[in-house]
Amino acid sequence: MPACAFIALGANLGDVPATVAWAMDQIAMLPSTQLIKRSSLYRSAPIEASGPDFINAVVEVSTDLEPLTLLRKLQAIEDLAGRERPYRNAPRTLDLDLLMVDQVSLATPELTLPHPRMMQRAFVLVPLAEIAPLRVTPAELHAVQCQEIRRLA
Repeated sequence: MPACAFIALGANLGDVPATVAWAMDQIAMLPSTQLIKRSSLYRSAPIEASGPDFINAVVEVSTDLEPLTLLRKLQAIEDLAGRERPYRNAPRTLDLDLLMVDQVSLATPELTLPHPRMMQRAFVLVPLAEIAPLRVTPAELHAVQCQEIRRLA
């Protein structure tokens, strides 16, 4: 039975809106995976990072892929987009974070689910609330309200 997964997308280098749209299309083409919903695009300032503002979004997928397999497929999409990791929180052409997969709780060196910092980030919670309002509480949104985020489209 397919699992419901949520993936955060972000980028702040290059033609960012085009890259995020391309990444959504790449996710939709993953094997045994169907794109269910995509959020609007949002602009947000970097958190614990430098560089230009980020463009962020969240997608919901239905997938038969195991979480670690899905993570590796997302990392391959990042690589295709020219993602480099010169240092922690470096500006990036594309960042894909697996936020949650159904009710899976996982803690390995490679993957932690749900994503350990998602509840601290408006750039995740606001687009997630747009496409899956029952997954984000008003209190969780209130906790990140001081982080500037603006809906683009």
